[in-house]
Amino acid sequence: MVTPRKKVLVTFTGPSQPPTDASHLGLAVDTFLPEFPAMKKIEAVIKPHKIEDVRSALASLGIMGLTAWEVRGFGRQKGHQELYRGSEYQVNFMPKVRLEIVVTDDQVADVIKAITESAQTGTIGDGKIFVVPIEQAVRIRTGEQNEEAL
Repeated sequence: MVTPRKKVLVTFTGPSQPPTDASHLGLAVDTFLPEFPAMKKIEAVIKPHKIEDVRSALASLGIMGLTAWEVRGFGRQKGHQELYRGSEYQVNFMPKVRLEIVVTDDQVADVIKAITESAQTGTIGDGKIFVVPIEQAVRIRTGEQNEEAL
C-alpha cells in the first residue's frame, strides 16, 4: 500500500500590532511528508541444506535476487553434542543461512509461503522469517529507484 503524499500548511503569525523586530514576523511554510514506496525486506534464517530449495522456489515466483550469509545462532534448538577425535563437545551455535530479499508489498505473502514451504523440514530449528519496511531502494548502476530498482 502506497502512502499518498500529504501537503501540510503550517502558518506562524505575529501579534496583531505591526511587528517591531524580526522575531514577530509571520512565516508560512509548505511541508511535504515523504512518500514511502510499498516495499518490504524479508529476512529469513534457514537450515543451510535448504538454500537451493528456497532459491528455486523464489525463482519460480520471478524473484531474481537475494543476498545470503552463512551465520551461526541458536534458539529453541539449543545446539547439540558432537564427537571429535573421541571427545564429545557441545556445539551451542548452529550453522544457518540468513537470506535477505526485497520485494514489493504485493509479493510478500507469496514469498513467505515459498520460503516456508521449501525450507520446512518439520523439525526444530527450521528457522524464522522477519518482514521489515523499506523506505528506498536505488540500483547503483542505473540510478533506478524503489520498485524499478528491484
